[in-house]
Amino acid sequence: MNRLKKELDRADAVVIGAGAGLSTSAGFTYTGERFRQYFSDFAGKYGFSDMYSGGFYPFSSPEEFWAYWSRYIFINRYMDAPKPVYDDLLTLVKDKDYFVITTNVDHCFQKAGFDKNRLFYTQGDYGLFQCSEPCRQETFDNEDAIRQMMERQKDMRIPSELVPVCPHCGKPLTMNLRSDDRFVEDERWHSAAGRYENFLRTRGNTRILFLELGVGYNTPVIIKYPFWRMTAQNKAATYACINYGEAVCPEEIKKQSICINDDISNVIADIKSPVSSQEQL
Repeated sequence: MNRLKKELDRADAVVIGAGAGLSTSAGFTYTGERFRQYFSDFAGKYGFSDMYSGGFYPFSSPEEFWAYWSRYIFINRYMDAPKPVYDDLLTLVKDKDYFVITTNVDHCFQKAGFDKNRLFYTQGDYGLFQCSEPCRQETFDNEDAIRQMMERQKDMRIPSELVPVCPHCGKPLTMNLRSDDRFVEDERWHSAAGRYENFLRTRGNTRILFLELGVGYNTPVIIKYPFWRMTAQNKAATYACINYGEAVCPEEIKKQSICINDDISNVIADIKSPVSSQEQL
């Protein structure tokens, strides 16, 4: 903990790589009481026991599909996280030269106040629709539509007139989430990608901290493997991995690495504290 705190203090730049474990630590769980609170009717009818599984269910109508997904999007995109983990993280880096790359699609970084020009959401955003075709590389903000679906749904269905369709071709709209080669990378996506690449290029030889938070092995080529590679290429760099149960690093960068097997919220709270638990001892 103390070593990470020191590296954070003296870093010239910080690159945060965030995965699902960060939002889980913030209370965005997809199982248990939170699932039962919002999806007990769907669970009772179809038998799935978590939000993720429900997202793959072949609902028989778009009205039922969007009743499920409007709830899913609303609670995971438009509601605040139960715990202030993202807010605490911002406190640690707000005065640093930082950039965030994340596979999360819940928008928690922007809701916490992170600079949107220092964020790259690689896998999409629950807050955006795209054409299911897609007929063009364009996305559409969905907050108004989602809120209407939430307010007007009944018996696990939304009114047919609320089923979203593409304004250009009339095909069904879908979520802007990367699941196949139809994922739309619009102008905003490419602008964010360019800013991230420029940040890495211009800080390549500085004392940089690659802070990986809750990144698993579903898509390691996006954050984890590049962080390992860039750390190996820069002897002034430090790789820090905070991940409950999966805090590891390659042997080649062991001396440059800090691996903490703990809940992210505990670690951030400890670092944020003026006097860490270790210093108290």
